[in-house]
Amino acid sequence: MTAKLTGKVALITGASAGIGQACVRTLAQEGTRLVLTARRQERLDQLKQEAEKAGTQAISVIGDAREESTAMKTVEAAIQAFGRIDILINNTGVGNYKNLIDTSAEEYDDLMDTNVRSTFLFTRHTVPVMLKQKEGTILMISSMAGIYGFAGEAVYCATKFAQVGFAQALDKELRTQGIKVGVICPGGVKTEFALGRGRTEESVSQSNMLDPEDVAGAVLLACTQARHSRIIEIQMRTMAEPLA
Repeated sequence: MTAKLTGKVALITGASAGIGQACVRTLAQEGTRLVLTARRQERLDQLKQEAEKAGTQAISVIGDAREESTAMKTVEAAIQAFGRIDILINNTGVGNYKNLIDTSAEEYDDLMDTNVRSTFLFTRHTVPVMLKQKEGTILMISSMAGIYGFAGEAVYCATKFAQVGFAQALDKELRTQGIKVGVICPGGVKTEFALGRGRTEESVSQSNMLDPEDVAGAVLLACTQARHSRIIEIQMRTMAEPLA
């Protein structure tokens, strides 16, 4: 059976853990050539080896996704290695679950820079490549916290609502030029995300939350649509959770 994305090039931010890591493994199995960026060299090296064992190619760029230089360097590396970028997965993210009056301005900046600024930067520097190609798929990994507001998560929700709005606006801006823009909104996912910031390893392991591979499956679905169709938004919850 032919892999669904053979020859395509995907740039994945926050690739070293959680949803990003699951996306790397899922897309590698479908023949995608991978451009991985995160801050942890050892983990990216391991994922590169896994991708090569799966029969595809991968490169990595170490850096902080909140810095414009990282976005520019990663896009440049993708073009030098593969000549194009077909898929951008804006996955970098952080959580910090606190009541508003317990949230500092520094924590606000950290959430906004990590979740929103990184999304803007990588999209801003990838779109010119896709415009030249006259095609591409851009996905934001948002959250159900970008659909509904939750107590104790006001700032986090604000960042995730921002990603949803960003995706909706870019869909209208870029669709006529062959670029698909969508957003994936999972509920809680069993990852190291927000550990020590409102979650514990025990609470995550004992939860009924989604697995990272569940979200990666939704990403794959969005990336393998026919040329004439696009997925604008996917909302995800486990069967154990209510809608809101």
